Amino acid sequence: MSTSYDFDTVIDRRGTWCVQWDGVADRFGVDGLLPFTISDMDFETAPEVLAALRTRLEHGVLGYTDWRLGDFRSAVAHWYATRYGTEIDTGSLVYGPSVLSQLSQLLQMWTAEGDGVVLHTPTYDGFRKAIHGLGRELRGVPLGNSDALERELARPDSKVLVVCSPHNPSGRVWTEAELAGMAELAARHGVAVISDEIHADFVHNGLPHVPWTRVGGDARWAVISSASKSFNFPALTGSYGLIGRPEDRTEYLRRMETAEGLASPAVLSLTAHIAAYREGGPWLDAVRAYVAENLALVADRLNTAFPALEWEPPQAGYLAWIDLRRAGVRDDEALQRVLIERERVAVMPGSTYGAEGFVRLNVGCARSKVQAGLDALIRGIEAVRVDS
Repeated sequence: MSTSYDFDTVIDRRGTWCVQWDGVADRFGVDGLLPFTISDMDFETAPEVLAALRTRLEHGVLGYTDWRLGDFRSAVAHWYATRYGTEIDTGSLVYGPSVLSQLSQLLQMWTAEGDGVVLHTPTYDGFRKAIHGLGRELRGVPLGNSDALERELARPDSKVLVVCSPHNPSGRVWTEAELAGMAELAARHGVAVISDEIHADFVHNGLPHVPWTRVGGDARWAVISSASKSFNFPALTGSYGLIGRPEDRTEYLRRMETAEGLASPAVLSLTAHIAAYREGGPWLDAVRAYVAENLALVADRLNTAFPALEWEPPQAGYLAWIDLRRAGVRDDEALQRVLIERERVAVMPGSTYGAEGFVRLNVGCARSKVQAGLDALIRGIEAVRVDS
């Protein structure tokens, strides 16, 4: 199949029940905004994935499925071996409807109401909602503060460390030494680890992604991930996990398949995962390169307009996490009002992730849209900035 892909053509997503476009009023109170918000891309998924989905639909029978049968497990193993240089035990694989669903199941397995869940801040808001929704206590640790991390892990009722690897929203890629240090601390204090690695395939500049499987050892841990982020098919649902201890795998599957009644996954999700992991590598490399150019454009435009920003693209992902305090932004609400009411764009405020003075700009889209968003953001900053 051709390795020439078109990411410049704008695809109209309006009227497709799209959260980012059609649901913008739910979050921002105004319809018709140009959105740079929820973490999906405006691109079609890989043609190899679309071809596999069409073939499966042409079969016509969409009955119950079992993820253990067929090529799913070998496709995941192939991806880890070729992309991360990591051999995995396919017997440790489990399946789930989404990474957040898996997170919820694991938290219910390994914690009780009132227990502490440690994670790095700022943090993806889905983690916060899941932790609070289950009645657990979120214990945030600033990125890079190892002393604070150990202090929180040492608390007797801290039961789980959630690692976002690479980190959302900052785009930080953890080194193997950093991950090994976290693993050692967690094991020392008897804290289980859940590593969300859904952004792993969008690492830039040749940096390696190190799966938690390489550092977890015999301690209690789980990796949760999905091809849906990298290949842009989250609406198909579907995720998978790698769980270190056999007894934890057994309990997870009991909960998921018996207690939750989720024994049969969506067949199109399995189909898409297999095609992506077996054939989608060239498309992923191309879209990641395109996104890297978008991020470089963000850096060039913002740093030219506001030299004090000195903003650098993230190490991973298609989400530009921007500290606007250096540009003189002191009032997040004022900036949001200008962006929404005057500029007619929707950009996620840092407060969503627990960080005032930041924005998260999704640049997984055509470059023309990125340019329009940057034009609006620059005008918005100029309207509210305070000279320091």
